[in-house]
Amino acid sequence: MFRRLLSAVTLTTAMLMVMTTTSITGAAKAEAASARVVDVMTFNIHHAAGTDEVLDVARIAGVIKDSGADIVGLEEVDRHFSDRSEWADQPAELAALLGWHVVFGANIDQDPPAGSTDRIQYGTAILSRYPITSWENTYLYNTPGQEQRGLLHARLDVRGVPVDFYCTHLAASSQTDRLHQTTEIVNLIGDHDPAILVGDMNATPDAPEITTLSTAFTDAWTAAGQGADSTFPSEAPTKRIDMIFGTRSVKPSQTRVWRNEPAASDHLPVLSRVVIG
Repeated sequence: MFRRLLSAVTLTTAMLMVMTTTSITGAAKAEAASARVVDVMTFNIHHAAGTDEVLDVARIAGVIKDSGADIVGLEEVDRHFSDRSEWADQPAELAALLGWHVVFGANIDQDPPAGSTDRIQYGTAILSRYPITSWENTYLYNTPGQEQRGLLHARLDVRGVPVDFYCTHLAASSQTDRLHQTTEIVNLIGDHDPAILVGDMNATPDAPEITTLSTAFTDAWTAAGQGADSTFPSEAPTKRIDMIFGTRSVKPSQTRVWRNEPAASDHLPVLSRVVIG
């Protein structure tokens, strides 16, 4: 009788173990199925003027295409800005060359010159293989006399998963402004998750304004950086000022400085493969 009872208990335990294992395996598969692997990039394109002094939007598109990136945040982008970029609509040209979606955040936005209806604009852009379902550009703090900066936000549909993607270009010559701007950015992103922030931060990782970001988010380089980390100046880089950050559901698996065609801009782009989910 005791043996029969023991056998029944053993069988029941084994069945429970199988059921539990099956449940865990099913949960793991479901979690894996919901995850999205995405390559993201930040690239200050210097209005497509290279260190060789050649203006070449197609070269910028080529760098992006060769990298295999899926979503790119661009800084220093001209839109009908001036002779320096031949009054071109650079965001539209890049989107056409890549066959991607694009949004543009004008942080400098001035009335058209005489004889034109195109506003003079300069700022940041987000290019994406994935559909952009909504977007907005928010001006950030700046003291009088400093160039206006902003936070460009696009909500993307990444194979059925909504992802908030942000691009910024922090103040170049005022740490006071950058301290305000990074605090604003943390508050603007808030509890959005998954969310990715990229940009030219104009400060190195040890600066207090960058600590504001790395405390709130995961620095993709700290988490998964490989090789040399410096991004500026492109031909002989000495400091890391171009960065990618993610919220808790964004897990960087590999981050690197992309060195293809360093003459394309005075900055090198940064590319990070992230797992979202």
